[in-house]
Amino acid sequence: MSASQGARRTTANIDAVVFDLGKVLLDWSPAYYFGAHFPDDEAGLAHFLSEVITPDWITQMDAGKSSAAAIAELSARHPEHAALIALWPEGWPQMLRGEIRGTVEILARLRAKGTRLYSITNFSTENYPIACERFDFLGWFEHTVVSGEVGLIKPDRRIFELAIERCRLDPARSVFIDDMPANVEAARACGFHVVHFTAPEPLRETLTAFGLL
Repeated sequence: MSASQGARRTTANIDAVVFDLGKVLLDWSPAYYFGAHFPDDEAGLAHFLSEVITPDWITQMDAGKSSAAAIAELSARHPEHAALIALWPEGWPQMLRGEIRGTVEILARLRAKGTRLYSITNFSTENYPIACERFDFLGWFEHTVVSGEVGLIKPDRRIFELAIERCRLDPARSVFIDDMPANVEAARACGFHVVHFTAPEPLRETLTAFGLL
């Protein structure tokens, strides 16, 4: 029996797919905006992205902190970069380059087949509406759990438990897709079937093996 056949046998009752958004369906990176502020200075850009506007700092806004408060605190710690840090709100739409087309095509196929679709996303309440205005497919989900709205953030187990309750999910009959290994493992610990997203084609192959496409 092939691995694909085994997946179909063990996951035949899956009826819900739960997506992450950033870097799965949405092509987003601060480098898309701030790169223009470091012409011919790749080392300077890398330092700014890794040591100043760090993932931990971004996570604070995804967890509910206002951008104004986050910017003020970070500027106090890095006054030499205060002018650049202050550009975060106006630059954020340019950090959102577009959709990841192959994954959106998969989402459309799942929708056409009547699969229950949900998302759990680490997203600030200030920027999530911007994404929704630009991308109609974000309205295809029956429900989206937005970290900034609920004050919980992946990989905190509680955000998955909240999604299970709000979306009426049976984890044993649900697939969770995310690009971050820590989030994938947190979902697995809650009983979900999981997919670590790397690119649309491997995702398509895995969901086909699950019998969903």
